[in-house]
Amino acid sequence: MADVLVIGGGPAGLSTALFTAKNGLETTVFDTDETWMHKAHLFNYPGIGSIDGTNYMTTLRDQVDDFDVTRHQDTKVTSLSPTDDGFRVATRDTEYTADYVVLATGANRDLADGLGCSFTDEDVVDVDVTMETSVEDAYATGAMVRAEEWQAVISAGDGAAAALNILTKEKGEHFHDFDVPADAEELFGSLVDTE
Repeated sequence: MADVLVIGGGPAGLSTALFTAKNGLETTVFDTDETWMHKAHLFNYPGIGSIDGTNYMTTLRDQVDDFDVTRHQDTKVTSLSPTDDGFRVATRDTEYTADYVVLATGANRDLADGLGCSFTDEDVVDVDVTMETSVEDAYATGAMVRAEEWQAVISAGDGAAAALNILTKEKGEHFHDFDVPADAEELFGSLVDTE
C-alpha cells in the first residue's frame, strides 16, 4: 500500500509526487503522458528562461525518479473508489491502495465525478485552499479545479499545496518544505533550525 496515489503526470501531479516522496511518503504516479505540456514552450516558468514542454517533462520526471517515486508510465487508471481506510485505484491489470489520492488529470474530471467530489457552478472540482476536495483525503489540482485558467506554474503550485497538506496531516503539525544547505547553521548560527 502506497501513502499517496497521484493520477496524472503533468506539472501538478509530478509536483505533488516530488514533495511527498522527498519528505518520506511512499508515492505512486499513474501517467498516460497526455499532458498539454508536449504542445507548450515555457518562457514564463520562474527559474526557467526557455524550455520546450517535452524537455521540461523529461527533467521533471527525472527529478521525481531521484526521490524513488514509483511511476507507471503510459498507464491509465480505469477506476477510483474509496475504501475503509483510503482509496483504491485500478488499472487494466492491477489494483493499488493508498491513504491519499491526488487527481491531476487536466480538464478530465470523470474520476472526481465518480468519486463523488463536489463541483462548482462553473463545473470544475470544488477544492479548498489546500486543494482538498469534498471527499476527505482526496485532492484535485491544476486544470480540473480552474475554469479556463490553465498554466504550468499554477498547476505545479496546486500540486505542491496538496502535497504540503498531506504532509501536514501525516506529521500532525504544519509542515514546511524548506531546504537549507548542510552548512547553514555554520553560516547563519542559531537563526536557522536545520532539523
